[in-house]
Amino acid sequence: KNEHNTQHRQTTTTTTIIIIIMLRRSIVLARRIGGRRFSSACASVSSSAKARSLAFHSSSSSASSASPSSSSAAVRTMIGRTTHGVVSTWTAKRSWSSAAAAASAAAAAAEPKTIEVPSLGDSISEGTIVQWTKEVGDYVAVDEVVAVLETDKVSVDIRSDVGGELAELCAEVDATVEVGAPLFRVVPGDAPEGAAEPAKEEAPKQQQEEEKAAADAAPAKQEAAAPAKKQEAAPAQAAAPSSSSSEPAAAPKVGSREERRVPVSRMRGRIAERLKESQNTTAMLTTFNEIDMSNLMALRSKYKDDFQAKHGAKLGFMSAFVKASVAALKENPDVNAVMEEKEIVYRDYCDISVAVATPTGLVVPVLRNAEDMSFRDVEATIASLGARARDGKLSLEEMTGGTFTISNGGVYGSLMGTPIINLPQSAILGMHGIFQRPVAVNGQVEIRPMMYVALTYDHRIIDGKGAVTFLRRIKDCVEDPVRLLLDC
Repeated sequence: KNEHNTQHRQTTTTTTIIIIIMLRRSIVLARRIGGRRFSSACASVSSSAKARSLAFHSSSSSASSASPSSSSAAVRTMIGRTTHGVVSTWTAKRSWSSAAAAASAAAAAAEPKTIEVPSLGDSISEGTIVQWTKEVGDYVAVDEVVAVLETDKVSVDIRSDVGGELAELCAEVDATVEVGAPLFRVVPGDAPEGAAEPAKEEAPKQQQEEEKAAADAAPAKQEAAAPAKKQEAAPAQAAAPSSSSSEPAAAPKVGSREERRVPVSRMRGRIAERLKESQNTTAMLTTFNEIDMSNLMALRSKYKDDFQAKHGAKLGFMSAFVKASVAALKENPDVNAVMEEKEIVYRDYCDISVAVATPTGLVVPVLRNAEDMSFRDVEATIASLGARARDGKLSLEEMTGGTFTISNGGVYGSLMGTPIINLPQSAILGMHGIFQRPVAVNGQVEIRPMMYVALTYDHRIIDGKGAVTFLRRIKDCVEDPVRLLLDC
């Protein structure tokens, strides 16, 4: 009898340990899945297991005279029932979790994604919507332009991060939106049949049109009418409203005295602020000189075809003036410096800003490290930046910085002018038109192609001697381009 009781206690202890292990595994599994239903199910299994354990102890006590084999059979039966309950509950939970995950994924796919106004660059916190390229209900591909924002310095294309149907436009045209504000919403989805193919076909066509327009741009400038007509066209272009303004009115009637008002674009307003700030901040003074362009024009006429055949870029006058400016900046570091509070910052590099007129205003893309550029590099970079500036595709980084500016008003037939310093720089070179004028050459009066040049400088940093010496160095290098090769 003592041996039978001892065996019965051992069997009971073993059963209790197995039940506790099963319950702990059930609780760990419930925590991993994280479902409340499964946790409650495990709790019910635990209660059932406890009840079965009590029933087992009761039956074991009443059947103390039973054989060891019958006790073992009762233990196996109870363990089987408990295990079956836990496994059944776990299987049900797995099915419920899979269904919930599928429903959650479907709901997330149907939920619109909000595209916010991205960062527009340093010191720019807002922009104005000038164009929506898509309408509500249109399909939007990934990385497709949906809106165009105009900032103080540049126009920015806003693209979609996801492909799907455009569900909502959060602002109207001409509205001002801040960085981080909701701009539009897209419901993710696949493209409808036939929607992606036209986009692929339009890309090469658009690229061909852009290349054709770029190729026709230079001849169009050369075939322009008289300089007077160019001068009349320049103010009209500068005064033209931006794309965000209303469409131009019809031609006024004879004797009409009507007036119309258009809002000032953000870029035009910023240009006005910067120009007035330059006048109020610097002590501007302008010095003039004239350049005989005979040698440079002869050099260009002789080598322009070979230059274009080898380098794929047209040989113009800007490359010579950029290289001459770099040579003058190295000899006169004050012109390349800038005043910051009580310090003067000198630069060992020459980043030349080139003024480019666009329909929305004047922009100044930068030639980085112009001292390391060749004639080919200068011409190719200026052509690329100029085309992108007129198309409104310049990035903010391409217009930031610059240590010296060159403005070429000669393309519009300008005879002479005084350019305004482009802050925070200290000087700007103004080029003007080339005109045949009588000049004294070796005691003889000859007709030569002459250009007036002007240097406006900040008299707080640059003395008169330095300004005159700087401009004289540019004159010498342009009149005798061999100096640029020999560095003399």
